[in-house]
Amino acid sequence: MHNDSTASPRRNTGAPRWLRTLHIWIGLWGALGAVLYGSTGLIMSHRFGDGAWPQGDSREAGRSTLSVPAQAQASAEALSLWLEDAHGLGAQIIRKPKPGETDKPWSLTGGTASEGWTLEYRPGDAEAQLKRTDYTTLAALNRLHKAYAGGPGWRLLGDSFAVCMILLGLSGLWLWLRGRSAKKITAGIVGTSAVATAVVLISNLL
Repeated sequence: MHNDSTASPRRNTGAPRWLRTLHIWIGLWGALGAVLYGSTGLIMSHRFGDGAWPQGDSREAGRSTLSVPAQAQASAEALSLWLEDAHGLGAQIIRKPKPGETDKPWSLTGGTASEGWTLEYRPGDAEAQLKRTDYTTLAALNRLHKAYAGGPGWRLLGDSFAVCMILLGLSGLWLWLRGRSAKKITAGIVGTSAVATAVVLISNLL
């Protein structure tokens, strides 16, 4: 039997074990975010039309009138600071009318996903109207999807899910590309693009 001692050793094309392990653990955490954001995103994408899916409900929990001191009337930001110091209501969203729209109020919004509040104040008035709203579980989940009233903790959690999805995609691409020839990579990309294009064209032409 001929033994070719000059033959080059077979190149190891397998992915490193550490990369596979990292991909698996990233996928575990990212899967939680995928389930949460995927399910609520699917629900919200079907919120219009005759066959709209349930989006959860909200109900008004109460209204009250707050006396606004002169120093809090200077700007929407000053109003927000006073509202948090005097009433413990930290505004997460501040909406102000465009220049020239003097008839529209400032709107400050905050609360949690299940219990929200909105304060409306017209510049120059001595009082502001505070409205509180309660949300059902499904409505609260949809609000979290849209980053409403989640707070810093939820934003950090959401960011971690997003980073996991990015890392999962990058590590998955690396695992797929490793060991494949340029011909196979090109065929895979062209084939995937062709299928995606066909699906889009057929769905719009039929």
